[in-house]
Amino acid sequence: MRESRIALTKMHGAHNDFVIVDCRRVPIGDAPSFARWVCDRRDGVGADGLLTLERATHGDVRMRIFNADGSEAEMCGNGIRCAARWLDEAGEGERVRFETLAGTVETVVEGREPEYRVRVRLGVPTLDRDRLPGATRATVVDLGNPHVVIFRDRLDDLDLTRLAEGMQRDARFPEGANVHIAVLERDGIRARHWERGVGLTQACGTGAVAVAAVAISDGVVAEAVQVAVPGGQLGVEWDGRGPAYLIGPAVRVFDAAVDRPLAAAH
Repeated sequence: MRESRIALTKMHGAHNDFVIVDCRRVPIGDAPSFARWVCDRRDGVGADGLLTLERATHGDVRMRIFNADGSEAEMCGNGIRCAARWLDEAGEGERVRFETLAGTVETVVEGREPEYRVRVRLGVPTLDRDRLPGATRATVVDLGNPHVVIFRDRLDDLDLTRLAEGMQRDARFPEGANVHIAVLERDGIRARHWERGVGLTQACGTGAVAVAAVAISDGVVAEAVQVAVPGGQLGVEWDGRGPAYLIGPAVRVFDAAVDRPLAAAH
């Protein structure tokens, strides 16, 4: 018998928030439509994105990421930490190999008290400094998903939303791009994020890695650096050659269930 209600969990990583649904048990059908409804902060649960957990063919679990507008993203650094905590608390282990559109991503729970902290092994960042002539210290970074990183002297001397929305119409980014403004500080990096399909967010995990990769490549920060984002602190480690690592919190907010007809109606 088809179940009429969908169990979900609201979580966040540095206040970049998500709804997680285990679709291995109960499929949700039209995931983009469900994402638009459940992420709506007035009529739904409210979140930056929907994460669905599905059966994998090359890893332990397949994770799909749907932005608030229903578009699908390749990877989500904050979201995958939340999914790792969800699976750990469900008894599926502290180490998980996630199958994503950006490839296989490995996570390990590093601690549970006083807060859950998860380490994520990402791919090797690819930097391209030549695609955006005229933008101050602009670098395109590929982490399986696209990022544009711009270092400035001040975080607020550019209209990030206007800049990012303009880039979404640029033929150089046929799938759109996440855009980040960053500044160097004595104790690390501070950054702001605009994510395609969402807008301004409190944090972007792969964006923090992209920002750090640029600064590490320039030799202006150490290979292990803290990135301060509006929603908190994220750690990034990269030796300049191999995979990059993202370390940060994963917070469980609440568990709930929604009626399928209500979700399907939106």
